[in-house]
Amino acid sequence: MLSIASGSANANGREIRVLQVKGNIVPVVADYISRGIEEAEQAGSVACIIQLDTPGGLLNSTEDIVRRIMNAKVPVVVYVSPHGAWAASAGTFITISAHLSAMAPATSIGAAHPVSMGEEMPADVQKKATEYSVAWIQSIAEKRGRDPALVEAAVRESKSFTASQAVEAKLVDFFAEDLADVIKQIDGRTVTLADGRVVTIKTEGAAVIKSDMNGVEKFLHMISHPNVAYMLLSVASIGIITEVSNPGLIFPGVIGGICLFFAFYALGVLNAYWAGVLLILLAIGLFVTEIFVPAYGILTAGGIISLVIGSLILFSESEASMQIDTGLIAVVAIFFACFVAFLVWATVRGQRRKVTTGREGMIGQSATVKTALEPKGMVLVEGELWTAKLDSGSAQPGEEVVIQKIDNLKLFVTRKK
Repeated sequence: MLSIASGSANANGREIRVLQVKGNIVPVVADYISRGIEEAEQAGSVACIIQLDTPGGLLNSTEDIVRRIMNAKVPVVVYVSPHGAWAASAGTFITISAHLSAMAPATSIGAAHPVSMGEEMPADVQKKATEYSVAWIQSIAEKRGRDPALVEAAVRESKSFTASQAVEAKLVDFFAEDLADVIKQIDGRTVTLADGRVVTIKTEGAAVIKSDMNGVEKFLHMISHPNVAYMLLSVASIGIITEVSNPGLIFPGVIGGICLFFAFYALGVLNAYWAGVLLILLAIGLFVTEIFVPAYGILTAGGIISLVIGSLILFSESEASMQIDTGLIAVVAIFFACFVAFLVWATVRGQRRKVTTGREGMIGQSATVKTALEPKGMVLVEGELWTAKLDSGSAQPGEEVVIQKIDNLKLFVTRKK
């Protein structure tokens, strides 16, 4: 059976733990990887394999992941897959930090130049961030026996490498067609763990245990995407505007409040530029004011401008994978313009509608005869007794009549057809 051969290593490990990371590197991904490695350590796993496909992500989350991998008590293998996947930006740091790394055909790695999150960094701050990133990735590369000059180019020049180039330059250890190929190729390889133990990996006969994100992690990862966070903020805005313009509907307000809560969570996680958030909130205020103030579209126009500018700068200085799609911004702006125009039209139309309350509102209503109308008698209207006069003939108690006219406190009615 499987074992991890080492002078002091656990020799009873019989499983290989496999984690799946696809998408931006955000805090929930760091928590998921940390949990997966911890489970592998507790189970005495032969190795923990991270299947990685990411366009990049947040620096603080990347630091947490790299730190956890570097200090893992089991061998950690990063496999950039499936075919066509990439380990860009943050993914480069994670791949380089693994004890062993592999890439599937048609994958790529690199483009790890640091990018500010939220607002543009001054030149001196940008330089410091670049120098820090270069020193950090070089120290990781030296620890893992990889070429410091190549990883420096990935950071300083945003250089990228194909799978074949990365293997040839020994940025990663080997090619692998699929997960089974990875498991086969790591068999017999020796790695050194953070505590100094030299471990030879034995994968023959090991059970492959896939440890996916749980439901909460999947949901938080889903909403921790710029486009999703922006849509949540938009839906929250629609709900709030609808509730304010039509008090008492309740449902739009509840949905809007829930979406606003999750939107602020996602924006906080993604380090959004809060000036952009404030501009979007200003747009909402202008839209609401337009509904109640006859501004002839001026407030709506101002709101659209504020919405578009706020949306564009929300993640303006982030890397490409962490920005809002401009097509989505255009669709949302057009929708809000039409939505507010509809609410204004509905409000004006309602104000012009004929009043149907009070006595005028009773005309045309049905009434129930309480005492015989011959032709005078009593009728019941919405729980109230009224004196009534029938236009012709007679009507017995229980029959239905229709109100035609009101004169002081007397109703003039006719038989219901």
